Amino acid sequence: MKITGIETFPVPPRWLFLKVSTDSGISGWGEPVVEGRAETVRAAVRELSEVLIGADPLRIEDHWQVLFRGGFYRGGPVLSSALAGFDQALWDIAGKVRGAPVHELLGGPVRERVRMYQWVGGDEPAEVADAVAEQVEAGFTAVKMNACGRLRAIDTLAEARQVVRRAEQAREVLGEHRDLAIDFHGRVSPAMAKRLLPMLTEVAPLFVEEPVPPELSHLLGELVASSPIPLATGERLYSRWDFRAPLAAGIAVAQPDPSHAGGISEIRRIAALAEIYGASLAPHCPLGPIALAAALQLGFAVPNFLLQEQSLRMQYHNRVELLDYVVDTGVFDFTGGYARRPAGPGLGIEVDEAVVRKMAETGHSWRNPIWRHADGSLAEW
Repeated sequence: MKITGIETFPVPPRWLFLKVSTDSGISGWGEPVVEGRAETVRAAVRELSEVLIGADPLRIEDHWQVLFRGGFYRGGPVLSSALAGFDQALWDIAGKVRGAPVHELLGGPVRERVRMYQWVGGDEPAEVADAVAEQVEAGFTAVKMNACGRLRAIDTLAEARQVVRRAEQAREVLGEHRDLAIDFHGRVSPAMAKRLLPMLTEVAPLFVEEPVPPELSHLLGELVASSPIPLATGERLYSRWDFRAPLAAGIAVAQPDPSHAGGISEIRRIAALAEIYGASLAPHCPLGPIALAAALQLGFAVPNFLLQEQSLRMQYHNRVELLDYVVDTGVFDFTGGYARRPAGPGLGIEVDEAVVRKMAETGHSWRNPIWRHADGSLAEW
């Protein structure tokens, strides 16, 4: 079997899909994208394709090593995301060749269902309460919310208390038997993180995500020592080497993204590394159906898996949903807040290629917003 074709499809709302075709008629799908830099990753995919055309798609690990180490310059979000898309597609092909879902090729299932969580928005406490109540009604047992909007390096007590009030409203709706995760989104300075974490202790978050931006990861140990709240990070870390220091610092939850951190192969290794430090895996995944399918395959195979993010009805979608790109939407039917173990081969989904090709004609040019403080200086988004 040989790889005969590699195609990319920029599709709304902000995704990039990859199709790897073979001479046997079996194809695999991946989702290599950096949100806001889809065309940049597309160029990287095109360059990396040169070493795969004509190759055996089942040599997944060898291809991973060549794509990662074959160039003198390696790593970073663009190259790691391009690699991730190829890795997903090759695992998809391998599962289809063997008539088995990827999690069976990874050693078999370690659980029968995967717990999902839903993102909720709302700037005011009352809005947050309504949004959380909607997800509880839908059956979810966990939700995640942004802690804040733009926040100054050392902001007012009023702003800090607003963060806490929103979290308290969410907790009131959730009660003690459901979970609340809070995302600092790298918007919070170390000084404000040290102020906010103690104030959030009574809310008892499942975890606080990205308490500082990734370039300040060397400060994570101080934050871990200063608060009993479990800390999580990883959406902007791209390899097991990137995760080593945060795990050693004591983070409780590693959050690599299946479309950014080298794909299924590398996240499996990151999960094993996290086990050494007693940490759990909760893959970041506010992306499309292929990335989510890859994350779920990992969820059924990884022993220290915690729960899974997903992007249904997320605010960025603008009337386009991940369900629009798959033939059988039942794979993503999260009854009672859980995903069932997929039985289909490969990634367990059938991509609707006709829809993908049609939507790629429109494409997208999504960019994250640029935020500024009241004084005109740049704010973290």
